[in-house]
Amino acid sequence: MFILSTVRSGSTLLRVLLGSHSQIHAPHEMHLRDIAVEVKSKYVERALDSVGLDQAHLEYLLWDRVLHRELAASGKSVLVSKTPNDVFILDRIRACWSDARFIFLLRHPAAIAASRHATRPQDTAERNVEMIRRYAVALEQARTELPGHTVRYEDLASDPAGETQRLCAFLGVPWEEAMLDYGRHRHRGLKAGLGDWTEKIRSGQVQSPTLPPPDAEVAGPLREFAEAWGYLPAGPPTAAPGARAPAS
Repeated sequence: MFILSTVRSGSTLLRVLLGSHSQIHAPHEMHLRDIAVEVKSKYVERALDSVGLDQAHLEYLLWDRVLHRELAASGKSVLVSKTPNDVFILDRIRACWSDARFIFLLRHPAAIAASRHATRPQDTAERNVEMIRRYAVALEQARTELPGHTVRYEDLASDPAGETQRLCAFLGVPWEEAMLDYGRHRHRGLKAGLGDWTEKIRSGQVQSPTLPPPDAEVAGPLREFAEAWGYLPAGPPTAAPGARAPAS
């Protein structure tokens, strides 16, 4: 199973909730995109070809071994992998695991932008929005092309019991109430580069989602995704109360 999301969408929260299940292992971000192999000579190419392998398939063997090692060490039966940049290598993931299944995690794009700005204040507002838009484009393409289960961060944070029950039904495992108290379980990787590392996730308790900014303040490049994901009605933005109309 793979969680597909943008950055700062609550994927670490979803990971630790799922990973608190007795049958589900959800490791920290494994960054498969940047795990590669090198074929260094024509003799190696010849040897691989003779057994029906090439560099890409050798890479897939490595990926599969990494995740299988994680699952075997956990003693559990289901692995759910999450790294936001997986949305950029979906064709390779599907080539590696033809039976892979997907969970699509959505969040209000303006809330994503605010969350990313809080963790990366050195980026300009324009760079922040463009980075999020790149992920959103890939995520939306995945949602239109692949079957899967969709969950919203806002629903997960406000009704974790209901959302995890629906997720467990999708994953084919019985729901366990102990999932909700994820702080009682040992979860590796709550550090920068491996997922969320902020005090909110370290609290060990699901916290209510923050309210997104007014509709009129959603950055233009993100509006199409706010509309596509059901956070905004389709159409031109409505001015916030008391806002001035643009000059003609």
